[in-house]
Amino acid sequence: MIDTATPVVVADSGGTVTCWSRGAQSLLGFATDEVVGRPLNALLAADGMAFRHRDGNPVDVAPLVSPLVLQGVHAGYLLTAADVAGTDRRDRDQLLTWAFYRNPIPTGITDPEGRLLRVNPAMARAAGASEAELSGRHLTEFLTGPGFSAVTQQILRVAETGVPESREAYVRAPGEPRAHAWAVDAFPLTDADGRTHAVATCIFDYSELHGSRNRMALINEARDHLGMSLDVAGTARELAEVIVPRFADGAAVYLLDHVVEGELPTSALVGPVALRRVVSLPHSDSLSRHPVSDEPVVHTASSLVAACLRSGEPELRTLADPAVRRWFEEDPAQTEPLQRGGVHSLIAVPLQVRGVPLGAVLLVRNAHSSELFASDDLTIAAELAARAAVCLDNARRFRRERGIALGLQRTLLPHLPGTHPAVETAARYLPASGDVETGGDWFDVIPLPGARVGLVVGDVVGHGIAAAATMGRLRTAVRTLADIDLPPDELLTHLDDIVSNTSDTDASPVPGLGEIPGDVGATCLYAVYDPVAGTCVLAAAGHLPPILVPPEGMAHLIDVPVGPPLGLSSLPFESAEIAVPEGSVLALFTDGLVETRDQDMDTRLEQLRGLLSRSAASLDDLGDAILDALLSTERTDDVALLLARTRLLDRTQIGRWDIPADPSVVADVRRRVCERLSEWGLEESAFSAELIVSELVTNAIRYGGGAIRLQLIKDDTLIYEVWDGSTTTPHLRRAQPSDEGGRGLFLVAQLTQRWGTRYTSHGKVVWAEQSQFA
Repeated sequence: MIDTATPVVVADSGGTVTCWSRGAQSLLGFATDEVVGRPLNALLAADGMAFRHRDGNPVDVAPLVSPLVLQGVHAGYLLTAADVAGTDRRDRDQLLTWAFYRNPIPTGITDPEGRLLRVNPAMARAAGASEAELSGRHLTEFLTGPGFSAVTQQILRVAETGVPESREAYVRAPGEPRAHAWAVDAFPLTDADGRTHAVATCIFDYSELHGSRNRMALINEARDHLGMSLDVAGTARELAEVIVPRFADGAAVYLLDHVVEGELPTSALVGPVALRRVVSLPHSDSLSRHPVSDEPVVHTASSLVAACLRSGEPELRTLADPAVRRWFEEDPAQTEPLQRGGVHSLIAVPLQVRGVPLGAVLLVRNAHSSELFASDDLTIAAELAARAAVCLDNARRFRRERGIALGLQRTLLPHLPGTHPAVETAARYLPASGDVETGGDWFDVIPLPGARVGLVVGDVVGHGIAAAATMGRLRTAVRTLADIDLPPDELLTHLDDIVSNTSDTDASPVPGLGEIPGDVGATCLYAVYDPVAGTCVLAAAGHLPPILVPPEGMAHLIDVPVGPPLGLSSLPFESAEIAVPEGSVLALFTDGLVETRDQDMDTRLEQLRGLLSRSAASLDDLGDAILDALLSTERTDDVALLLARTRLLDRTQIGRWDIPADPSVVADVRRRVCERLSEWGLEESAFSAELIVSELVTNAIRYGGGAIRLQLIKDDTLIYEVWDGSTTTPHLRRAQPSDEGGRGLFLVAQLTQRWGTRYTSHGKVVWAEQSQFA
């Protein structure tokens, strides 16, 4: 209540009464608590031309309404009585004096040179001095700092131009622990001729509004920037960069070692806590930098960081706090840099999700540049930590799943180089980098009968554990189909059937993943190289064709009929057969090697051809050179590259005979085989070789028909191959004691390491492999 006998009513811009005088209470009969907070029109008669008494009757006094304007914005109303009996000019002057001195808004009047003439008590309190001490002095004589200097310049500009001016100033008044945000309105006091005699200045302290606005902006920035990275350390750095320097002079993020490795802690935190400092970001040179630790550092039980982790609650302390002093004394290694940097207040906030601790963030302010943390800062710090904890947990889970997928994929991929008579091989696999989950690219080298070799590359749709599991399933299927010696086009047809038949029914072998998403749409390239014939047969399901680099000549893409990706169509697959000179390099690869956002694929393929045409000391060196030239550190897809340099078996290692369909020639065939074994120095294998050749050739003559051929290959093993014109598959059976035949294939199986059948366009080939010393 304003202590004056003059009726005075003050309302805000919405028309709500905020205060009134003792004279207004006497005139209208309302008590203060009956008026404050009510609409202004409750005090006026229906026509608005007179005041209304508490008893409902109009009072014979007209209201005089004056607007209150602050910083150019309408702030409210001042109502006084226009015709109060006995009020003369002297009383009206008294009202103006009361309005100035009783005004709760700090108000001052300066001369055109900026010297203070009058200040009300609110302004004197803001300046920390009495009106007598301030009179005749410039504002900057007792209030220092850039904010006060700017206010003085504002007053001088208004005095010179006669134009009102509003501005914001961020200042710290004497005796105030925290800075304040001021809205300063300065307007000229002019006479009837427009001459400026003085400048009036009103100050509105909107620190609370300013603080709320800054806090909201900080929270919004955290929402926009946190979680941009799926890397644990990267997310921690994002948090520190949001905090420093806008909210704190320094920030350090500590994480439990399990979290850094992608796991969650398995036990409760008691006493000292081992933490890894993953980021430390000071703003000023006066705050010494904590080194980032690769290994966990034990925080003592008195540590502010350990305390907030154990309690799960944020901690706000000043340097004078006994708990902080005890921490500093017990753990100088951790706290000495804080003391050296002049820290005067600290906040430690736990990082936790669903009640599970991940780590903590320590925020500091130093005495050189910042004010003490306050309780509202604790709320903001807790909000930032809660948002960061969710992002950190996402990054932790991503790291864990990526690690599982990488481990699964590396386990399933073959370990090259491997020795093979047909090819020398080298391979490279690189997962996608950064925040991208590993995919399902794969390669394989499969030994086949007849010294041949199968070369495979494939690419599964999707990323993560599901893609790695799908890759393992498809690789196993390809190996199984290759083991029964299917031609490339037939192998892809069967693989397509497997994908089509299982994509709608099979659940994922990985718990919680549902159906595996990478089968349908996967691509695959399968090639079979024959070192005896010097040919390669290839077929592709939606995959990029390989590149052939002859010993003498330029690298070029092989013209392979590319069928649809697996599981997407019932169209047949076709194969192509090409001649491959000895010493040629076959390059099989996935699209991650040549597909980028900034270059078209044709350009990248041309670059790859050029790189393959260069000479290199080894295939490993060639593979490294290709990856270094084509790939950047930021890869959005997996890359698989398989290089194979072809070999031809020497003609002296091969024996080949065309055989008439006459049982009488079997003895002559045995003799020729023994002679060839003698030339190779393998006389000790002659006895078993005679039995094997006799059975295979006799079966071809008796059951096969057509042209019959025997081929003997000397490699790490002795390989017997017999061609005939039949497509009937021979079967191993158990003969009864009374049977005169039926034991031939049983003998072959006993004398060889393995045997089998593959089909050609003209019939079949029955083959067997025998140790050279059997």
